[in-house]
Amino acid sequence: MNHKKVEVTPKYSSTEVYEITDDVFLDKIPLRADEIDVALDQETQKLWDANPEILKILQESEFLDDARESLYEYLNICEKEVFASESELHPLEKSNIRECVRIFRSIIGPINEKRTQFSALDVLWRLARGEKDKINFEISTGFILEFVHLFRGVIGESGIYTTDGKIKKWVPGFLRKEGREAAMERSKILDEFAKMVDDAIGRYPTGLEEGVIERRRENKNRILRYFRADEEQWQNYQWHIRNVIRDEETLSQLIELTPDEKEAVKIAIQNKIPFGITPYYLSLMDYESSRKFDHAVRAQVIPPMNYVRIMKKHRDDRAEAMDFMGEHDTSPADLITRRYPKIAIFKPYDTCAQICVYCQRNWEIEEVLSPSALASEEQIEEAIEWFKENVRISDLLITGGDPGILSDVLLDRLLGKISAMDHIKRIRIGTRTPVVLPFRFTDDFIEILGKYHAPGKREVCIVTHFEHPYEVTPEAMEAVVKVKKLGIAVYNQAVFTVENSRRFESAALREYLRLIGVDPYYNFNAKGKTETKNYRVPIARILQERKEEARLFPGISRTDEPIFNVPRLGKNHLRAWQDHRVVMVMPDGRRVYEFHPWEKNLAPIPPYNHYDVPIYDYLKELKRRGENIDDYKTIWYYY
Repeated sequence: MNHKKVEVTPKYSSTEVYEITDDVFLDKIPLRADEIDVALDQETQKLWDANPEILKILQESEFLDDARESLYEYLNICEKEVFASESELHPLEKSNIRECVRIFRSIIGPINEKRTQFSALDVLWRLARGEKDKINFEISTGFILEFVHLFRGVIGESGIYTTDGKIKKWVPGFLRKEGREAAMERSKILDEFAKMVDDAIGRYPTGLEEGVIERRRENKNRILRYFRADEEQWQNYQWHIRNVIRDEETLSQLIELTPDEKEAVKIAIQNKIPFGITPYYLSLMDYESSRKFDHAVRAQVIPPMNYVRIMKKHRDDRAEAMDFMGEHDTSPADLITRRYPKIAIFKPYDTCAQICVYCQRNWEIEEVLSPSALASEEQIEEAIEWFKENVRISDLLITGGDPGILSDVLLDRLLGKISAMDHIKRIRIGTRTPVVLPFRFTDDFIEILGKYHAPGKREVCIVTHFEHPYEVTPEAMEAVVKVKKLGIAVYNQAVFTVENSRRFESAALREYLRLIGVDPYYNFNAKGKTETKNYRVPIARILQERKEEARLFPGISRTDEPIFNVPRLGKNHLRAWQDHRVVMVMPDGRRVYEFHPWEKNLAPIPPYNHYDVPIYDYLKELKRRGENIDDYKTIWYYY
């Protein structure tokens, strides 16, 4: 296979590159045997029990290509039976058969074996023929279970709708009735769905609940006593900035830490890995270290050991090794990122009041509230000139870092210069201050925002990042309400991580965001960064969440879009199934996805191959957290 290696930046090391074939570009391919998790060869019997016909095909094929051709013929028959008029299968199971057949064909395609440098078919063929000694990689339970479900899926035994045999054609009772009688029976069914939703979201307390408010009042008082401060200071955002918690000793005086949490923070501080927590955000954490309710809050800012070890390892080359989105290659000028025709990003301030562990730009942030974070006046002026000259840009996103913690004077000056450009029709301010520092929304700050919001001519809007219902508080609501009174919209960009991915957890967030006036905008699949693997969730889960949980809420509560960010290219809308497909399953159970660029049907940009998180590993983590894995059983059939 001829690869042309293309460095993302001139400083990229030889092991951290994108590889480009003749028609696709992809991540570094990690296929060493020592990276495979578990070997459970005895699990292979589940494969053959799932579909004895496939076992027979594989066993009777003398050569690999014979097996491939026979499987193609078999899959054609499976699909053909779906369209037979005498088929008794339910139409929804037939739909799943067609999808499974499509995926199976893709996985055994020679072009996808070439692109991924791995053949799942070869493994299956050798397993069926008793040639385990000829398989170069240890095969995990995750790999086996992917094909157990695929083998069942192509013959209509997915188990999605029944646990006993195949689901036959049937018509629900309410469709056999008419008028009020039909409506009443349908209403009973809908009540059952609604009760399921209410029971589920009841598992996730919000910061608006009186019991939670009282606990946080106690937290606030404990923090104020520690800093010898009073209520007036608490309401002053500058006091919070001056007293950001930056070390494990102070943190351990204010909340209970596990040994791992304390050690991870210590390593982060010693190695200049960005760390800091505002006193307000700390008050959202429960004192106890169980993470029963505050797991998402703690996980935002207290790094896991895997993260700090990798960040420490790449202390001197973070800018090259951790630029997952390839921003070096999409920056036409300093402080600017551009991936789309009509919008560009402006980054004048390279730090935040506190740093999200899985931050996309952890490679360029030196420390929380770094004194050198503000770009020079010369750089800012040059960036402004770039925007003046590029009149095709109508939408400008000020982000960083967090521009929300810039001084009023500087923010006013920046917005004034941007607003003087007639071609800029929208100014977005990307800030997490409503979540981590809601007191920033002073009367002066609000007045500045309102000065440049000119309906009919120019829109100013806030794009923020609530991650969990536990972050939705009266203080955050008050900040949002102040902004909304100006007619300024507030949008939320969540990141779909292990911390908010349980059943109805993200749906609950959307519901509470709408209640305080925030519009759900994007739900980002956590980026495939090595250092943040603890946070990543399989793509199948975000698709399952969208269909089986968010779909049960009113449309206004589910206005966000599930997104995968393609490195160097930009957003891929995951709901658009035609813009991505599974092309392989790796030995450790990772699916490989081919993602098409947003330019599809406009320009022939090459697709991108992404190595996902094994579904089996994710389900193991959910089980460790006390989840009933049966609640997630359909995840295997989301592609």
